[in-house]
Amino acid sequence: MKRQIDRSALAAVLEQMGIADISYATIRQAGEIARTLEREQNMEFLHLEMGIPGLPPARIGVEAECAALQSGIASIYPNMMGTPELKTQASRFLKAFLDIDVAPKGCIPTVGSMQGSFSSFILCSHLDPAKDTVLFIDPGFPVQRSQARLLGIRSESFDIYDYRGEKLAPKLESYLKTGRISALIYSSPNNPAWFNLTEEELKTIGELATRYDTVVIEDLAYMCMDFRKPLGKPYEAPFQPTVAKYTDNYIIMMSASKMFSYAGQRIAVLAISDRLYVRDYPALQERYRISRLGDALVLGILYAVSSGTSHSAQYALAAMFKAAADGQLDFVHDTAEYARRAALTKKMFLENGFHIVYNKDGDEDVSDGFFYTVGFGDMTGAQLMNDLMLYGICSISLSLTGSCQNGVRICVSQLNRPEQFDLLATRLNRFAEDHEHIIR
Repeated sequence: MKRQIDRSALAAVLEQMGIADISYATIRQAGEIARTLEREQNMEFLHLEMGIPGLPPARIGVEAECAALQSGIASIYPNMMGTPELKTQASRFLKAFLDIDVAPKGCIPTVGSMQGSFSSFILCSHLDPAKDTVLFIDPGFPVQRSQARLLGIRSESFDIYDYRGEKLAPKLESYLKTGRISALIYSSPNNPAWFNLTEEELKTIGELATRYDTVVIEDLAYMCMDFRKPLGKPYEAPFQPTVAKYTDNYIIMMSASKMFSYAGQRIAVLAISDRLYVRDYPALQERYRISRLGDALVLGILYAVSSGTSHSAQYALAAMFKAAADGQLDFVHDTAEYARRAALTKKMFLENGFHIVYNKDGDEDVSDGFFYTVGFGDMTGAQLMNDLMLYGICSISLSLTGSCQNGVRICVSQLNRPEQFDLLATRLNRFAEDHEHIIR
């Protein structure tokens, strides 16, 4: 059966966009490749490349933000530290779903977690002149690596694929003992692989971070979305696993984008541990004339970057945090729709000869959720991404995420219509027929 798109058409688009290697096309570039081919070929693409929320925004947030705007706050600069209500409700939310205590003072609004990681990288690179490197536990969100490059901050990384469980400690310590690591960052549930770090792995990270005085930046963009467990019941175990149980050297990023499908308003919170917030650093005093870490972040960095976070969006997030902690907004139940889509589409990939690349948390299969990773035989990520494009399926190569494994990331959020699932099944079947020789 013929491919739907000729290789020459894809090659022409890549040349037109100046992309020499499709595996290093950014997420947005991949989407633009697909949209260009959609127009030229007059066919619908299945956009599995970008994590755009595929659910409606939490209504309580919309109503709270509209009410705030109607009250006239659009004319008032927001307090740099954040609105008191947001700070209070963020602290309650952390207690309700992570079972940790972070004072309202340490809950700082940011313009999405993108600004949170950007500002945290700046902050951590200025804590100690001897510590000039950020460590990425990969695979991870590609733009965070781009942020480090943009800032000129040195980085190191390793793919956790071969270092789960007891293998993590020696690998991680090999970097920390150099004395150059200012901060390390990871996500759990993981973007792109959707694995979840175990309690033992989090304990390893926390204890080593304390021993080597390194800040852990924990990205919880997909908090409580390990749908294998009954997470999401406020103030009831089990809670979202977190490194905060094992170290005081943490900054947690909590975004409204996926939990509450509130991505368009760019609102998130950085939660800094009580001890880390008040810690004094001579290097910060010299650079910002502010020695305390939390104050230097807010008044020295965030103020210079954006002069605050959208006033009305803070009221929206405060309302959503409050409703969730009060048991009135079951965001985990709502986002479980992604698990349904993942289970359905994973089955399609597996039936057509694909395999799941990052497939285990210890002895347990990874959860179904927002993302997962697939490979096909020994095809490289570039080859697989390229060939899936020819069948109207847009993805991103795992190499873009810092992974050393062959394969691509699949995001299910934009599969919003029943006919898209039928289309995916048909196209994967055609792909498998045309590539049967690879896995024969």
